[in-house]
Amino acid sequence: MKVNSGHLTYCTNIHPGRNWTEDFEQLQKNFPQIRQAVSPDQPMGLGLRLSNEASLALSEQTTLDEFKQWLKENDTYVFTMNGFPYGEFHRTVVKADVHTPGWTSDARKTYTIRLFRILEQLLPEGMDGGISTNPLGYRHWYTTAETLNEARKTGTLNVIEVVKELIRISNDTGKVLHLDIEPEPDGMMETGREFIDWFEGDLLSLGIPEISNAFDLNDTEAEALIRKHVNLCYDVCHFAIGYEPHEEILNELATKNISVGKIQISAALKADLQKSPEEKPLIKKAFDIFNEPVYLHQVVARQKDGNLLRYLDLPEALDDFENETVQEWRAHFHVPISIKEIGLLSTTQEDIITVLNLQKNKPFTNHMEVETYTWEVLPEQIKLPITESISKELDWVIKQLA
Repeated sequence: MKVNSGHLTYCTNIHPGRNWTEDFEQLQKNFPQIRQAVSPDQPMGLGLRLSNEASLALSEQTTLDEFKQWLKENDTYVFTMNGFPYGEFHRTVVKADVHTPGWTSDARKTYTIRLFRILEQLLPEGMDGGISTNPLGYRHWYTTAETLNEARKTGTLNVIEVVKELIRISNDTGKVLHLDIEPEPDGMMETGREFIDWFEGDLLSLGIPEISNAFDLNDTEAEALIRKHVNLCYDVCHFAIGYEPHEEILNELATKNISVGKIQISAALKADLQKSPEEKPLIKKAFDIFNEPVYLHQVVARQKDGNLLRYLDLPEALDDFENETVQEWRAHFHVPISIKEIGLLSTTQEDIITVLNLQKNKPFTNHMEVETYTWEVLPEQIKLPITESISKELDWVIKQLA
């Protein structure tokens, strides 16, 4: 839906589905109730998540036309898509395989181009469209600096091949589409700093000559096209986990003319561990409730000296819970954004409020997407019926932006 600082939606990765048939059934079942609750009097946008298998099915023109007709009948439009998870995302062990295949693979490149071809047909006239994707891959797949750097280079070259396709689409249709890179803990880009360094270093240095040669442009023109078609996906949960200074990062991005394609509005878990000996076991038990087997729940601990200590997953962090150097934990578990306290634990809701205030006062993107995909694995005490949960989160964001 259109709000005062852009278009707001939720990501359909919250709905379980193994293929397009199941995805579409979930949308038909749930979306009309959500739209009626939060956007009864105006069109509502949809943040579409498609697996590789679902994207193949929706690429069939008959199937795509059927979906377009459903969108029209439900006064709905698609302006952003989630191209991060390639395979199944629910009711199976995902963990680090959420990054599979990484950008070193032709499969990731082909899948992403296919998603853009679908978005090109769904995107309303006059709007830009974006697809978020993983930060090239999972850094712990690579055991040496040499193999990691080689993977960064290969992944970056594949991103540039997607940029070429987006330039062709723009030349043919006039539509502006952008690939939104999403830093994540333990990704090949974890932080805003790493994204900026990659953009200014790897992407521009490799991309400018490639784009110049492919389209017979000078370096300035080629750079402008890269900046148009490669953006940052600002996942608030991921940036909060890393204790990142939101305003400082966004100001640097603006100064350096690097665009934010989308805000993913999401919250993490956190807790102050400087507690009494009686309280600490209770905090550990509270975190353990969220120790489920489907998704990665990386933990970033802030130590008393200000340094950060990173754990690959919640079990590793729980094993080190008695570490006396640690002051605070933040855990990668997308919890409902409208909740500030969960028993003894808190959420990073204040980070969301900070980012939304910056967006409200000086909009830096057209796209905002609520992304609480963990509904199926949430503890029962904070789980509402799915349509009520999504509607409540969207209403909360609307109030923050009002």
